[in-house]
Amino acid sequence: MQHLLGIAIKDYFENNLKTKVFTQTNLSSAEEFPVDYFFREIEEMPALEQVALELAYGKVLDVGCGAGAHAIYLQNVPSVECVEAIDVSPEAISVCQARGISQARVRDVMLCQGKYDTILLLMNGTGICGKLSNLLPFLKHLKMLLAPEGQILMDSSDLIYLFENEEGEFLVPQAEKYYGEVEFTINYNGETEELDWLYLSYDKLQHAAKKAKLQCEKIADGSHFDYLARLY
Repeated sequence: MQHLLGIAIKDYFENNLKTKVFTQTNLSSAEEFPVDYFFREIEEMPALEQVALELAYGKVLDVGCGAGAHAIYLQNVPSVECVEAIDVSPEAISVCQARGISQARVRDVMLCQGKYDTILLLMNGTGICGKLSNLLPFLKHLKMLLAPEGQILMDSSDLIYLFENEEGEFLVPQAEKYYGEVEFTINYNGETEELDWLYLSYDKLQHAAKKAKLQCEKIADGSHFDYLARLY
């Protein structure tokens, strides 16, 4: 995998390169994604992310950490014992380390061991599942990583709004796959990367959590079909 977002993060951080990143899915047209979004401060983050960071405590695992915006903030929170920031992109992790995150590692969460009080999956944390069929084993693995009284905080968006008609009805076309399974394409500096990405309704998450023997509660709704959930 090329990890184009990680490369863009490193180019921006080390050389102030502002080459544009474009993202698109099979359900939406191409749009620019500003790389500086990965470097935002707490007050610039969406409300759902701010709520999640307020709830984090103890030993924290930040999954898909990007440039480390969440981990950097949490390192200075008294209720947080330590933060381990992981990402599959070596370029992103090198930036995290340069920004002072002492426990930043190149790692797939499915290969993680240990116990954590808080597992964070933000910026559409369900996305890394790729497909709905991967969700249950993913949640079961996260459950194994939880310390007693531990919690998983994740956000996502329900793409049902893409199928709303003029009368306000949601008409999802019959298909073999779940409508939240999208084919995600990233274009950066003449290179293209394709990956599966999962947007998940809260009902689907709640159903999978029950099968994984996890409690699931919605902490907050966002401004547009997005939500923050807590699993424990």
